[in-house]
Formats: sequence, structure tokens, C-alpha cells
Amino acid sequence: MSLQAGNLSPLQLELLKIYSFAPTDEELIEVKKMLATFFADRLVKKVNAAVEEKGITEADIESWLNEE
Repeated sequence: MSLQAGNLSPLQLELLKIYSFAPTDEELIEVKKMLATFFADRLVKKVNAAVEEKGITEADIESWLNEE
């Protein structure tokens, strides 16, 4: 199967390939969960790196959460 890249990212092209195989609803849910886990893990790593780089403490976070 040949897809035209156009304005689509490599990730979008790969997802289109998945849909071309007509996955079941259960398989689509599983793919969505895998993607959510992947991006959540990336976010956590970036936040942790920023916290360490900036010297942010739990007290800082608690203070921000309690701001009005």
C-alpha cells in the first residue's frame, strides 16, 4: 500500500496503515491505550526533567495548586 505523505506526519501515515487492515473495535481501543501510555510516559519524563533542572520542590507544587 502506497500512501502520499502530503502534510501527514510519519505517525499519521502509520496510523492510516493500521486502519487499512480493518482492525476490530477492541484492537482500536488497544491501540488508543498504547498511544495514550506512550505520550503520558513522555510527558512524565519531560516534567520530571524540568522539575530537576529548575529545582522545583513538592512544596512549590503544593503552593501552586493552592493558589487562587
